[in-house]
Amino acid sequence: MKKFWTYSGILLIIGMVFWVVERKENSPVEKEEPELAIVEEVIPIEENLLYGINVDELDITEGIVKRNQTLSAILAPFNVPYQIIDEIAKKSSEIFDVRKIAFNKKYTVLTPKDSLKAQFFIYEPNQTEFVVFKLDQPEIYKESKPMEIKDREIGGTITSSLYVNMVGLGLTPDLIDQFADLYGWVVDFQRLQKGDKFKVVFKEQLVENQTVGIEDIEAAYFEHMGQGYHAIPFEQNGIVSYFDQEGNSLKKAFLRDPLKFTRISSRYSLSRFHPVQKRYKAHLGTDYAAPRGTEIRSVGDGTVLEAGYSGGNGNYVKIKHNGTYSTQYLHMSKIGKGIKRGTRVKQGQVIGYVGSTGLATGPHLCFRFWKHGKQVDWLREDIPPAEPIAKENLTAFEKVKLEKLAQLDSVSYTENVELLTSLDD
Repeated sequence: MKKFWTYSGILLIIGMVFWVVERKENSPVEKEEPELAIVEEVIPIEENLLYGINVDELDITEGIVKRNQTLSAILAPFNVPYQIIDEIAKKSSEIFDVRKIAFNKKYTVLTPKDSLKAQFFIYEPNQTEFVVFKLDQPEIYKESKPMEIKDREIGGTITSSLYVNMVGLGLTPDLIDQFADLYGWVVDFQRLQKGDKFKVVFKEQLVENQTVGIEDIEAAYFEHMGQGYHAIPFEQNGIVSYFDQEGNSLKKAFLRDPLKFTRISSRYSLSRFHPVQKRYKAHLGTDYAAPRGTEIRSVGDGTVLEAGYSGGNGNYVKIKHNGTYSTQYLHMSKIGKGIKRGTRVKQGQVIGYVGSTGLATGPHLCFRFWKHGKQVDWLREDIPPAEPIAKENLTAFEKVKLEKLAQLDSVSYTENVELLTSLDD
């Protein structure tokens, strides 16, 4: 009997062990939560850049070039040794000639906060570029400022003159020159009337929110004495030109004027009182009033026949364009670089600058025009037009024309309130 209880106890213990093990195996296992990795957010530190240079540890000095001021004179207060300035001047000649540092241009000097010796000199030759002189290397490089292209469209009404009204609406002289060149052979801008209208669609170039140029005129319209003239750009033979609604070119063999938009001060005449010689004589040219130094353009492609100085003409250039036409440009302050006998020139190329050399009372250009060897009145000549739209391009032109006409129709006329007020006063 004793053995019975002994065996029973052993079996009971074994059974309990199996029950505990089985329960443990069948019970859900609690999984341990993994430790979360702590990720530190890296916030980039923005550099304080000026001309692409980190200026956090630099002092900034800005200035404007004074009249006749040289690089050496500018850098003298910044403890830059003359030897370094001389080395920079020699090394920079291919990138930027320091002798061309000009009056009234902006410059910037960067100096380490723990030093009295400048580390960088930055010069801005124009609105779109800057030249960096790294003084401790020395190293020189030129960069362009970021440029933004902005679509613009504007319309206006003539109350004074094309120039005054366009400027009053915020348009630049560069755009006005291009617009005037477009319509030079269609509209006489010397005889505009109040109420004439214009529209122009163009791309404007901006640097640091300042207008620096015009990329393209995309379409234009001018209404003179109730007659409308469209200017539609179209590429033909690899060249973009402007055409009217019928596909006729607005361009002719010559530019309308040898100067950008200006005024005529004296016309062709067989009997004009000469302001210097004080007598009546033939004036076989057209005078354009303009400030000294204004660029003079060749009105067409051609070859320079003469370029030099003569008593009455002063500094002058004469160009042969073809077997029929030649032109002459008188009283220049100086002749353009590289312009000499035999030089080939392109339409619109600068050949000289307005002056008052020779028999002249003040700065102006006397422009003379020859046809078959005889001087004729430039303003009365029927200049042959450029090539119209070719037949094989008419379908493509019609598509472009419809797009541009719709674009121009959407442009409204803006009145220059300030200008109208001043005229009323």
